[in-house]
Amino acid sequence: MSAKIFLLLFCLPLALNAQMPSAANAQEKQKYDIAAFVWPSYHPDDRARIFWPDGIGEWQTVMANEAKYEGHEQPRYPLWGYINEADPYVAEMEINAAADHGVNVFIFDWYWYDGLPYLEGHLNDGFLKAGNTERMKFYIMWANHDVTMTWDKRNAGKIDRSVKIWRGGVDREEFEIIVRRMIEKYFHLTNYYKVEGKPSFMIYDLPTFIKGLGGAKEAKDALDWFRNEVKKAGYPGLDLQLTLRRSGRSITGIAGDNIGTQEKLVKEMDFDGVTHYQYIHYLNIDRDYNEINTDVYKEWEKLDGEFQVPYYPHVSVGWDNNPRFEMFRPGVVKNNTPENFEKALIEARKFVDAHPAQAPLITINSWNEWTETSYLQPCTLYGYGYLEAIKRVFVDGE
Repeated sequence: MSAKIFLLLFCLPLALNAQMPSAANAQEKQKYDIAAFVWPSYHPDDRARIFWPDGIGEWQTVMANEAKYEGHEQPRYPLWGYINEADPYVAEMEINAAADHGVNVFIFDWYWYDGLPYLEGHLNDGFLKAGNTERMKFYIMWANHDVTMTWDKRNAGKIDRSVKIWRGGVDREEFEIIVRRMIEKYFHLTNYYKVEGKPSFMIYDLPTFIKGLGGAKEAKDALDWFRNEVKKAGYPGLDLQLTLRRSGRSITGIAGDNIGTQEKLVKEMDFDGVTHYQYIHYLNIDRDYNEINTDVYKEWEKLDGEFQVPYYPHVSVGWDNNPRFEMFRPGVVKNNTPENFEKALIEARKFVDAHPAQAPLITINSWNEWTETSYLQPCTLYGYGYLEAIKRVFVDGE
């Protein structure tokens, strides 16, 4: 690593932190739970060197970003520099910035491959050791997807995506290890997010979960065991959430057989709440942001009551994963300005207000998905624009 990059990574945040707004400026109690997904790849991690050999995580890809066509709104760079998010002093700065603007929950993408956790440094060494963690709730989304070469810009798009580096599915023995890790390491923390006293835990990929456990029946049994273990640990239960894909999606079992729609399985497996992770999972995103959101609101109406569990409205900042590829990849959200993002936030607030019986939770993609161009952190294009939009809707507007 060059001296220049080292200074940018580890020294710039020290100066920036002194300029952050005081915690005293934030409201003591916020009416809404604004939860931003966190992609925890921006810190040194030895296992991550397979994708980012410089040892600074996916900042290596962000640094190499460039426009792919005339009018392409790239590159975008972080105003805070290439921060080490496993540093508690950096995490303290991030928490203050988020909380002062109305983001009061982080949902950490969490990974488990080959019997070991992956990219836990941001959460364990940064966020949880920050001096102001009481300002921010958090919970875990198990990002249990397979891993291909997509994270490796040198090879992304050049190698068959069916070639797996790591598989996201786990068997029952590994699942029980994961559950015990959640209960013993995270659920007891005072700032772990809970719904009616129940620790929240989100699963990203239901088909992969089912296949890993050996089938729908086995997966249901594993989840029942999970709930029982949480109760044995002294909690009233588990708040189990799922990220959805398109409506009516068919889910296949261990042998590739159709075992039902996601709607059917959400009911059979007793999920307690559902949301989305990204617009691209269920919509055509290669168009104007306002047009996309017209379809988003229709989907919210469709999902309202369909699962007989709460739907927590989701707002994505945008989508453009071209930073991860050398060649142009079609599929870029247009016109996703902070002003248009604010319009979507207002609609999400209306949805929550119309559902007072459920947790006032809104999920946002994301805090820092720089290589998918869906982030709240301040950037060279819009400054603090996205964060200021959240503040106007959920802090100033309350």
